[in-house]
This record gives sequence, structure tokens and C-alpha cells, in this order.
Amino acid sequence: MALSIWMVATSVAAQEPTGGPPKGPPPAGAEETKTEAPLWHYGAYMDLSYDVNFNFPSNHLFRNRTTAYRTNELAPNMALVYVRKDATSDSRWGTELGVQGGYDTVQFAFLQGEPKVGGSDTLRHFSRANVSYLAPVGGRELTVTAGLFNSLIGYESLYAKDNFSYTRSWMADNTPYMMFGVNARYPVSDEFAVTLFVINAYYHLAHPNDQPSYGGRTDWKPTSRLTVSNTLYYGPDQARTSLEFWRLYSNNIVEWKGDDLTVALSYDFGTENVAGQPGNARAFVTAGALESKWHVAGPWSVALRPEFYWDRNGRWTGSQQLVKAVSSTLEYKAPYRWTNSTLRLEYRYDDSTGKQGGFFTGSEISPGVLRLTPGQHLLILGLLWAFDSP
Repeated sequence: MALSIWMVATSVAAQEPTGGPPKGPPPAGAEETKTEAPLWHYGAYMDLSYDVNFNFPSNHLFRNRTTAYRTNELAPNMALVYVRKDATSDSRWGTELGVQGGYDTVQFAFLQGEPKVGGSDTLRHFSRANVSYLAPVGGRELTVTAGLFNSLIGYESLYAKDNFSYTRSWMADNTPYMMFGVNARYPVSDEFAVTLFVINAYYHLAHPNDQPSYGGRTDWKPTSRLTVSNTLYYGPDQARTSLEFWRLYSNNIVEWKGDDLTVALSYDFGTENVAGQPGNARAFVTAGALESKWHVAGPWSVALRPEFYWDRNGRWTGSQQLVKAVSSTLEYKAPYRWTNSTLRLEYRYDDSTGKQGGFFTGSEISPGVLRLTPGQHLLILGLLWAFDSP
């Protein structure tokens, strides 16, 4: 079922509606000219990094990760090109198509221990592929999007350029970066919006069964600087599809935006009964992250992110572990016309404990087996380049 839906939508895409810039009155005596914001946009993005892993594992891997997981080598993590048409009240159809490649596209959309969709090695190269329609309903605009769209779970993006830190949090790496299905977003008021969605699975390239999953999101903006978002996901993510085996996942975000400082607090939890385990053991995960970014002056910014991630049964990361981590980032951004070049220097420390916790270190202790150690220090240099048309 998932693959057949894929084939319908891989040629189109969508974005939430955007309007043109505010327009002032024409000069006295001059004829008014109407300037419209362009509806079509296109762009490209490249992400290259060198991560120094002070454990120096012989396999060069950041264990249990799906992004920025190659260490002690030059890593082309992402290359992306896209085209997008905005949906507006004057042109109600929107579409977007993007393709991508690089290390970050290899493992980001698969469930631990569950089958993949057919053709997944090709489909992982689509970053977006959807179509949308902006419909006037009740004096406001209802946006309906179908296909492959940005995930409604989580604060961070698959693309490092959109985040405060270069590396992503454990929470972000173990929630979907994209979703495949249909969603409908309606602004109930200027401060409150509701989105409902039906998707093929928790991860769009997983195929544990032929049933869809469901969810909803609310976004509340009580002040101009504060936003509160809550997303709830519910669906079957294993071969057994009776309700007792459905996964429940909750994502909760509070964000405050100042002139130069942005702070966001995220807290997640998830649970499901795992078929085939003794007593159908209930898996549980919980995680939290405090993300902050301060624009110091000119091209310089700094970011800090302490976080924790407890995967009690190893259902999300593949290992039973409690991870505590902190990332600190220095950023230099150089915009030029339609491009942005960004250099990030990041220090990250992770500590993983528990029955299956730890990070790779040294050489093999037996064929295919590396020694594990609880701690890992990383020093990361990331170069990001983005081109975006107006």
C-alpha cells in the first residue's frame, strides 16, 4: 500500500502558503504599481563535515545514529536541490519536489527491526514530493497537503542549516524527519491552529504492515514571542496490528523567540507493546532537550543544547540505554545575494549507560566486534552552503 501511494505523489509537492511583502502607498502623484512576491522558488544545499572522534573507532562510526554518523573522515552528509510553488489565495495549488543524496539520507527513515518499503534505496533520495491546496473555509484558509511532506513531529530538521547545532539531538534522530500521507491544517484563530494527519507509518520508508497511522498537532501562540506545539502520533508499527500493539508517541515543544536569543524546550515520550517479547513487553522511551541560540553580533552566533534520551527497551535506537549529551556550537554565517555560507565549529560530549549502552572505541576485539566505552568526545567542523531564490 505504501509503495503504491508513493508512485502517485513522487512528482509533486507543497508548502504552507506565504504572502508577499507589505506594500506602502505610492509616492504622491505617481501611479500605483503592484509588486507580487514570486510563487515559484528553487534552491540547492550542500553539507560537508569532518568529525574528530576522540575514541578513534576503527569503523569510523558514531554508534546508534542516523545523521552525521561518519567520524574521523571527510563526510559529504547532504546534497539537495528543490523547486517549489507556493499556494496562495490567488493561486491555490501548491507543489514541491526535492531530491537529495549523502550519508544523512542512508538510514534516516527506517524502523528498528521492521521491513522496508520496496524501492526504499531509491525513494530515500526524495526530500519532498507533495501537492497542496488552499481552500477558503469559515473565513479562513484550510491547507490540505498530500504526498511526502515535512514531519509534524519534532523541533529539528534533517538539514543542519535549519537547526541551531550542527549535529542533531537524539530525540530528532529517532523521530520522523518526513511523513508520507495526507495532512490538513486549519487556523482556528490568529493564535491557534490544528493539523490532522494520516500517514503510512512512523517512518515513511518502513513497511511493517499495510495499515495507516494517525495523529494531530496543535500550535498555540499566546504572545508574539511564545509558541506552544503538541503532536500526538498513534499507529501500528509492527506486523501485529491489533490495537494492543499500536505505538503512541507524544511530542511537546515550547519556544520563545527574542530579538537575538531563541530558546526551545522539547519533551517527548513513546510506548508500545512489542509482539513476540516475553509477556509482550511494553517498550518505553522518553527524551528532553533544551535548545538555545544567541546571535552575538554580525555574522557570529553561539548555540547550546543539553539533552537526555532513555530508550528502556532499545526499540527506538536499537540499544537499551540512557544517553546524556551536551553540544556547544560557534557559527559564522556569510550571506551573499541568494546564498548563505555557514561555518560551524561544534564540541559534543555523549555519555551512554545501560545494558547495551556505549560508543565504539579502538579496534576490533573479535571479528566484527568493537569495544564499547560509555563516553564519547567529538569536535566537528561543518561547512554548509545554501542557495535559495527569493
